[in-house]
Amino acid sequence: MPVLIAACAFAMTLVGGVVAQHIGDRRHLVLGLAAGLMLGVVGFDLLPEALQMQRRVVFGVPAALLMFVAGFLALHIVERAVAIHRAHEGEYAPHAHGHGHAHDPVKGIGITAAVALVGHSVMDGFAIGAAFQAGSTVGIVVAIAVISHDFADGFNTYTITRLYGNGQRRAQLLLGADALAPVIGAAITLAFTIPSGALGLYLGFFAGFLLYLATSDILPEAHSPHPSTSTLLCTVAGVAAMWLVIGLAD
Repeated sequence: MPVLIAACAFAMTLVGGVVAQHIGDRRHLVLGLAAGLMLGVVGFDLLPEALQMQRRVVFGVPAALLMFVAGFLALHIVERAVAIHRAHEGEYAPHAHGHGHAHDPVKGIGITAAVALVGHSVMDGFAIGAAFQAGSTVGIVVAIAVISHDFADGFNTYTITRLYGNGQRRAQLLLGADALAPVIGAAITLAFTIPSGALGLYLGFFAGFLLYLATSDILPEAHSPHPSTSTLLCTVAGVAAMWLVIGLAD
């Protein structure tokens, strides 16, 4: 089941890349909805599950919440350290050079950013597999968050690669690698069972990852070009939809 679900993430990543080539003025609505789904997963499912599976308290703070903050900070530090924070298309455009050699440093930035997204997608697949080890309900809810997020990943992988001056073929190859990555990550979890306590810590850590992606990357991308009420409503609808999914599952 985790690998089958990851195959849906594979398809959604490709859809995100295809949409990046053809989308018009509606991108902000899709990203707003995806961010809402991710926020709902963090607040309504991942954190409660992590706290239930890992009850240890470290110096007055639940260990799962420490991992939650650590996950948020880890992604923040990594993005700042390698200077590949996914910015808006307008911020990338001045750096794009349609000509030049394959070893052009500007093109290398786009490739580096895309490869980082591929590595992150492997962790997305691992998260799906780990969540299914915690229970089918947790697995399905996490899968919804990952699949919706992978649309944005596919969109960004193609867009970033192209905007830094790389050709369409190279962008499509990196998009394919990003799409395959969640399946590989999910397959890894079939080889072993994660202990309950460690799983609680991981779910807390992954919740921090999702919160960072939703609040620092996806929501700013959604609202910057179109700070509209419709985008906000899509975000709220995403949160409400995840609340409904979790309530029905319980």
